[in-house]
Amino acid sequence: MYKVDTPTTDEEFDKYFQFRWLMLRKPWNYPLGSEKDEYEQVGIHRMVVNANGDVIAIGRLHFNTPEEAQIRHIAVHPDYHGKGLGKLVVSALEGVARNQGIERIVTNSREISTPFFKSCGFEVVGEATTELGQLKREQMVKKLTELNAVMLHPKWCKELQDTWYETIPISEQMGIKLYQYTGRTLEVRASLNKNINLHGTMFAGSIFSLATLSGWGMLFLQMKEKNLSGEIVLGDADIHYHKPISLQPRAICNIESVSGKFEQLAKGRKSPFKLQVDIHDGHNPVAEFKGVYWVLPPTEE
Repeated sequence: MYKVDTPTTDEEFDKYFQFRWLMLRKPWNYPLGSEKDEYEQVGIHRMVVNANGDVIAIGRLHFNTPEEAQIRHIAVHPDYHGKGLGKLVVSALEGVARNQGIERIVTNSREISTPFFKSCGFEVVGEATTELGQLKREQMVKKLTELNAVMLHPKWCKELQDTWYETIPISEQMGIKLYQYTGRTLEVRASLNKNINLHGTMFAGSIFSLATLSGWGMLFLQMKEKNLSGEIVLGDADIHYHKPISLQPRAICNIESVSGKFEQLAKGRKSPFKLQVDIHDGHNPVAEFKGVYWVLPPTEE
């Protein structure tokens, strides 16, 4: 399971910039130092590290105007391609832009990266200046609207959101909203103001509900990915609270935490699935939810 971190110490920034140079500058024989530009001090930096503390993915965001932000220096180590880490970083940076009221994000993409940015919702609007004097780039834009906060399969995500609100009306009153789905990671958020107790923090029951719906939603979307259908029910659950939520309730479920056999469902058999949902208050982890869900095959009428 991977999460996006923010480099803060000198050591973390050294690893971050070293990785940027190795991935984006060294292949074209550019020296150390060429990986940095004038926006480093004001930029928003994000990275993903593995279990050994090695940087395996990075990205940066900076603001061009009060309405426009720019994403640059997205890179993923070749050994970790295909795991959704690039989208994870882009999504984290996009979240920062949304929270700042940004209306659009731009990027100047190399031709080889254009399909990736298109999968993240960007559109080509023209040619950009070449990079390093030799690499052709395309200018791409993504307009930030509530609809495309969901990065992948927006129709499925809308169906999930509608299902929550129609079958569990209290979820709408709690302000529970699907924030983003990458195919590997689902993030769901809730309104603190609609779930606040007399201590100014989120009700424990509301946190449990947020986590339960997030796990349910991950299975719903994974079944859509596999062209399966069935009824999802919660069989058992356990949640550990470490700190109260006083800022921004976030529930994150990664595909790496999901275990179960979808092939049994494809054969018309019920199947149990275990998963974990991590609860954050902003960027701070505050609770872990572990659930066992059963997926029942659809009944024939």
